Amino acid sequence: MSLTDLLGAMMQSGMAPSSRKRAKNVLGAESGDLMESLSGLVGGKGGDLGGILGEVLNSAGRAAGGMQNRAVGGLGALAGALLGGGTRSMGGALGGGAMALIGAIAFKALQGAGQKTDNVPLGLLQPRNQAEQQKLEQQTELVLKAMINAAKSDGRISEDEIQRIVGKLKEAGAQDDDMRYVMSEMQKPIDTYSLMAAAKGQPELAAELYAASLMAIEVDTTAEKAYLQELAGGMGLSPEVTRQIDQMVGL
Repeated sequence: MSLTDLLGAMMQSGMAPSSRKRAKNVLGAESGDLMESLSGLVGGKGGDLGGILGEVLNSAGRAAGGMQNRAVGGLGALAGALLGGGTRSMGGALGGGAMALIGAIAFKALQGAGQKTDNVPLGLLQPRNQAEQQKLEQQTELVLKAMINAAKSDGRISEDEIQRIVGKLKEAGAQDDDMRYVMSEMQKPIDTYSLMAAAKGQPELAAELYAASLMAIEVDTTAEKAYLQELAGGMGLSPEVTRQIDQMVGL
């Protein structure tokens, strides 16, 4: 699996009990016509998404010079998986959808906080060359590390919890090398400063890493809340941006 595929598997399996619910909140999965709208956009039939995703994809499309079918198709695959229709064969599309979802949250939050940006998150764009693909993979690795780091924020991840997550990844089609990578990251000491350094001066990436962190934990302990505040502050995110993200995921 590529790192993007691995992220898709993690998003599908859910690192925390609320992970899937939060993703559904952003996808607007309760609307009923989400999949039809996505299919229309991918097929060039002029479908129209409403709600958060509609606003984000339309804004991102304008900033990027046109709608990106990769993002829309990936979001459709992710929505299908979260609603129970996804399979392990959808790994690549799920990974693209996971990055698109996180990018969409970040883009919308920055706009909602009055921080206008023309820098569309990489997850919403189709890589045009090998350099852009490599940059997307590097950013995906940061997103994965942010999720795993957040899971460690209230103390060491128990062996039972590691096995539960690894078991879900295996069900989603992850290979032995993928699971060894995840287990290795989970067993490392928590490292907030490397995430802060990577996102410094990059508000789009900072918002994505914060959003990804929310997808990995319940945020029901003092330690988790303190970690999120420290991470956001260290990356330079304003309280309004974090509030926007919290609201979008239903926190």
